[in-house]
Amino acid sequence: MGGPDFSRLSRPVEPLPKAVEDLLRAENLTEAYRSRPPYQQNDYIRWISGAKRPETREKRIRQMLSELRGGHVYMKMAWRGKKE
Repeated sequence: MGGPDFSRLSRPVEPLPKAVEDLLRAENLTEAYRSRPPYQQNDYIRWISGAKRPETREKRIRQMLSELRGGHVYMKMAWRGKKE
């Protein structure tokens, strides 16, 4: 089984930066990140990478990690997750 299918995204696909990947692994959130839909994974990385200041980047990373830990929030919006 391959990774997420990004083929339906209308925006450019952002690669996962090694530093963010390492943080996800250190926080045991890799699976939570990978279980999100491809558009959410891509949006998080575009949003983090778009920060101009290091402080803003760190704040966005902390928000993403917190949302992944909680599981029911995406970019400060309620998110129900995958339908079973």
